[in-house]
Amino acid sequence: MELAALLPQVLTSLFREIVDGPPGDMAFIVDASDPGLLRWLAALPAEKASARPNGRSSVAGHVQHLRFGLTLLNRWAAGDPNAFADASFAESWSHQQVNDDEWRTLRQAFEEQARQWQARLEAPREWDAMSLSGYMSSIAHTAYHMGAIRQLIPQDAKS
Repeated sequence: MELAALLPQVLTSLFREIVDGPPGDMAFIVDASDPGLLRWLAALPAEKASARPNGRSSVAGHVQHLRFGLTLLNRWAAGDPNAFADASFAESWSHQQVNDDEWRTLRQAFEEQARQWQARLEAPREWDAMSLSGYMSSIAHTAYHMGAIRQLIPQDAKS
């Protein structure tokens, strides 16, 4: 099979592994038993999501940043040539503290953008250096923040 035809399948599989966990016992990025970022975040109370150990960004801040970035990518992939023109990356870190309702809303908004992006990853397309870089970097960026989030709140300290 030609590489261009394989890319949507591979990119989707890697992104899905990060947000939903591996589909079985085969994993490339996380442990095979990992629940995925969405389920991990759903089990995290707002109080812990708002914690800022040593003044670092909170889990909520990382989730807001990811949601913001995926929103821009979804606009870009939909054909908006100005998707990044008015982006305020300071705004992307604006939700450091959340209450229960804000946390639920933020997680839902992140999931919505992640699902839209996943659908874009799955769609066949013509590849060029810019689009391939954008799509591949989205996976690396999401994985980076997943790791940063997990460093803030170890798995056994979520509840």
